[in-house]
Amino acid sequence: MVQKFVYVLLAALLGGCGTAYVSSSVPDNDDQVTIVELNTQTVQSANRSTYTPRTLPAVFFQSAGTTGPARGVGVIPSGSLPEQARPGQPSRRLPPEPQVGPYRIGVGDVVLLATRGARDTVEELSGLLAAQNSRQGYTVQDDGAIAIPEIGRVALAGLTLEEAEAALFQHLVENQIDPAFSLEIAEFNAQRVSIGGSVTSPGVIAITLTPLTLDQALSAVGGVTARDRDFALIRLYRDGVLYQIPLSDYLSDPKLQKTRLIAGDSLFVDTEYELDKAETYFREQIALSNLRLGARERALEELLGEIRVRRADLNEIRTNFEARVALDGVERDYVYLAGERTRPGRYTLPFGRRASLADALFSEDGFSNVTANPSQIYVLRGAPEQDKPDRVLALHLNARNAANYVLATRLELRPNDVVFISEQPITRWNRVVQQLSPVLVTSSVALATN
Repeated sequence: MVQKFVYVLLAALLGGCGTAYVSSSVPDNDDQVTIVELNTQTVQSANRSTYTPRTLPAVFFQSAGTTGPARGVGVIPSGSLPEQARPGQPSRRLPPEPQVGPYRIGVGDVVLLATRGARDTVEELSGLLAAQNSRQGYTVQDDGAIAIPEIGRVALAGLTLEEAEAALFQHLVENQIDPAFSLEIAEFNAQRVSIGGSVTSPGVIAITLTPLTLDQALSAVGGVTARDRDFALIRLYRDGVLYQIPLSDYLSDPKLQKTRLIAGDSLFVDTEYELDKAETYFREQIALSNLRLGARERALEELLGEIRVRRADLNEIRTNFEARVALDGVERDYVYLAGERTRPGRYTLPFGRRASLADALFSEDGFSNVTANPSQIYVLRGAPEQDKPDRVLALHLNARNAANYVLATRLELRPNDVVFISEQPITRWNRVVQQLSPVLVTSSVALATN
């Protein structure tokens, strides 16, 4: 009898389990609720609703540094010397090889005549021998001739020694004077090379019967005095053209040292980098740099002190704001979490960016893998219309297919959305049983007592 009564009571309770246990659900036959299945198109449509996330205060974007000019430096004097820019490696432009030929007598040269000795014709050559015996020569004058007493003027300019002897011989014969003589050049004044620049003794070097080479000419003026020989140049001006030989090349190449010079050449040993001025310039720049460095250090100390004060102010303002956030004293936007979650609550929308459904689903408390129904995940969003002010849009995510969680990462949440996760059928049955168990036990004990 008792057992039969228990069975009847259990059947009655199970028949009315909807009354014994009530759980939330999203109705599919409610005119005020519109269920929308989530897919790529519906996610894009839902995201079109306007929303601007709340932003952090400007203090969180400020820096304690400064972009203003350095302070405390003042006006630093500029250098008094121009910078000696170090040039590139100098190039060489060599002069062409001159035509080689015998020396030709020119204006200003002094020629000397000599006879074989005393003869009966001394009276006839008295003037000539007197000049020879006294070692007096004849200067080639500006018209190119020399003047010999009893003979007259003889043009020698432009002639070689052999040609000059022939000309003198002809004049002596014409004047019926014994032409027994020899001719030599006593002083070479017609053909010269000038040398200047960084040499010991700038001057003029004469070209003699022996060809004059570059090394001989530089030795004659005491050699090169340029200190920085890597950038010194030997410049040669000839016939309106400027040539140059790097001093380093000259010193290492014997062939360049034997460059032949000709009349009218001008040599100048030059340097594009004046080492003395460069040293003075750099000493001055070092002194100015030290002055600037000291001023910069003082300015930096002052600036660091100000930055420390600014940083402390910013940190205090930020800390105060964070305390207000922790005390819920700052206006925020929330999404509410309901249904089968580990702990229902609310999810705070972040500052400065938009959150997705996945952010809320997988937040700290998450949803229950044991009791939640992954095929019944909804985002409930108010979507009033003119004739339906209480209309609710239910965005349905069926996550039974795990690939649909990708849609959850794309769906943007809006303030006051409700994320609802329905329970599994077995979960509903277990909860009914849990509620009925104490009633059954109590009823059974009461019947047994009676």
